[in-house]
Amino acid sequence: DRNTFHRFDKFNAKYNPIGESILREIFIKTDNRISGKYFAHIIKEVMSDLEESKYQNAELRLSIYGRSRDEWDKLARWAVNHRVHSNNVRWLVQVPRLFDVYRTKKQLANFQEMLENIFLPLYEATIHPAQHPELHLFLEHVDGFDSVDDESKPEHHIFNLDSPLPGNWVEEDNPPYSYYLYYMYANMTVLNHLRRKRGFHTFVLRPHCGEAGPIHHLVSGFMVSENISHGLLLRKVSGVGGVHGGWGCGYCPPLTVLSPCQAPVLQYLYYLAQIGIAMSPLSNNSLFLSYHRNPLPEYLSRGLMVSLSTDDPLQFHFTKEPLMEEYSIATQVWKLSSCDMCELARNSVLMSGFSHKVTQLQSHRGP
Repeated sequence: DRNTFHRFDKFNAKYNPIGESILREIFIKTDNRISGKYFAHIIKEVMSDLEESKYQNAELRLSIYGRSRDEWDKLARWAVNHRVHSNNVRWLVQVPRLFDVYRTKKQLANFQEMLENIFLPLYEATIHPAQHPELHLFLEHVDGFDSVDDESKPEHHIFNLDSPLPGNWVEEDNPPYSYYLYYMYANMTVLNHLRRKRGFHTFVLRPHCGEAGPIHHLVSGFMVSENISHGLLLRKVSGVGGVHGGWGCGYCPPLTVLSPCQAPVLQYLYYLAQIGIAMSPLSNNSLFLSYHRNPLPEYLSRGLMVSLSTDDPLQFHFTKEPLMEEYSIATQVWKLSSCDMCELARNSVLMSGFSHKVTQLQSHRGP
């Protein structure tokens, strides 16, 4: 029923076929007793369809949770053993913000342990690729990282200089969104310097950001992200400034709560920096915002770097061409011109993590 889309936990539960979590483990997990055989088969069908269509490429998500040190090796072994590879597909690794769940279950001692489980295997594979051949090979097809979870969850802590370091974060409360993003970014920066020195490609941070929750998530996203997904809340900071004098005017609260006189600045910063915003109007239509209120056409007309993206196509799309559904419906509803569609398509290519050779070729083809 419609309540499915009003609570994140109910929506998430829909990925348990006929309400059984064990079926989720069997069919759409990479680490199970059949070594992710069924999931690999499904992914290879998707890849085959993409290769057949010739001009569609995709960046698919796989999860690393940070609960144990061997997650990366298991994921890489699944990808290599099942030959889950295509020239039309790149991977983004999403990290769910679930430290509080793992801490409550005593699976982690502190937040530092979660960070080490996520990043130490990558350092090891970069320094000694011969000792981690499968992971080294898999990382050649990984573009970057995504940070995912329900952004509307209440945050009981503000990230500032008084915040505990990851090794001292032992409470069962979840760290705030900005805490997750900062420490992911800091670790990725060091890792990227190392990989660059070794002659390997680097990673980017492309989190879910501004889909729901506080507007200051978009400030964090602006400071540390290459691109973001959704960005719906930027529409709430798009008006003309108020009567005050902007940042530091003396009337406004701190940056964690944006005031009206700060409002136009944030969207303008996203425009100036051309930070990519991958938007999914069909998904948003069910979960957060009706299609006609979606700000994508306004963002596009103002010159922000927006693109159309699928999100949870198993839930929200009806055909084997979910991206074409997004383009078709957007074009009809918003009466987009062919020029608009070409700009959206070109933006998606430039925002992607495909090689320069591929993006140069694709960005001249249009949708």
